Amino acid sequence: MHDYDYTDTTALVTGASKGLGEAYARDLASRGAHLVLVARSGDALHALADRIREAHSVRVDVVAADLSDRRSPQAVVDAVDGLGLDVDLLVNNAGTGAVGPFLGRPLGPTLQSVDVNVTALVGLVHLLGARMVARGHGGIVNVASTAAFQPMPYQASYAATKAFVLSFTEALAEEVRGTGVRVMAAHPGATDTGFFDGTTASMNPRFTDAPADVAAKTLDDFARGAFLSFPGRRSQRAAAFVPRLLPRPAVTRLTGRLNRKLGLRDVRDLAPVRGK
Repeated sequence: MHDYDYTDTTALVTGASKGLGEAYARDLASRGAHLVLVARSGDALHALADRIREAHSVRVDVVAADLSDRRSPQAVVDAVDGLGLDVDLLVNNAGTGAVGPFLGRPLGPTLQSVDVNVTALVGLVHLLGARMVARGHGGIVNVASTAAFQPMPYQASYAATKAFVLSFTEALAEEVRGTGVRVMAAHPGATDTGFFDGTTASMNPRFTDAPADVAAKTLDDFARGAFLSFPGRRSQRAAAFVPRLLPRPAVTRLTGRLNRKLGLRDVRDLAPVRGK
C-alpha cells in the first residue's frame, strides 16, 4: 500500500474551530491539503481560515453547522455540493462528553454527546463514504479515544460513544477493504483541548498531549495505511490493551476508582450547561 499523499486533496474536518480539530486543519494545510472546516462557530472558523490561508497556499472553505442537530450531516454535504467540491478525506474529529455521575447530572449534555459523537459521525461517513467508494478512492479518519477500550464510570456515556466509534470504524474498514478507500480510527489519550471547560473537572498537564503532536501522528499513521492510530504517548497504547486481558468488572471498578480520585464523582458546572 502506497503512502497517502495529502497534496491537493480536499479534507473536511469537523470540530475544526479549536483544539484538536484546529490542529488537524493546520497540519493538513501544511501537507498541501485544501480544507472544508466544520463547526458551530462561523466566526471562529472564518478567523482560522484566514490564518491558514496566510500561512499556506491552499483553499479553505467554511461550513457552520451544529452537529448535535440530526439534520446536520445532510446540511453539511449539501453545503459542500454547493461549493462544487468532492471530499477526498473526512476527519470526524468533533466530540463532546458529559462528565460526572450519570444519574446525578443533566440529561441534555449526554444526549448532545451521543448526537455529535455517534449520529453526526455515522451520517457523514454514510453520505461521503458512499461517494468515495463510487469514485474508487478516499479516506476516513474517525477520532475515537483511549476511552473506547473500557467502561468509564463518571464518563459513562462519553466512553460508550467512543466504544461505538471504535467498533463501527473497525467494521467499516473491513467492509470497504479493496475499494480504494482507507478507514482508520484514531485513539488519542488526554489531550490539552479544554475538554472539561465549564466544569470543576480538570486534566493534569503532566499527562496531556499537545494537539499539534496528536494531529501530526494521526496523519502520519493514516498516510502509511494504519488500521488504527494511538497518536499520544506510548504508554497509552499499552493502557488501551491491558483492559482486554482483565475481567470487565475489575476493569470497571479500577476505572471508577481512578475517576473518583480525579474528582469526577463530585464534578460541578461553572456555567449553565448547553442543553440543560
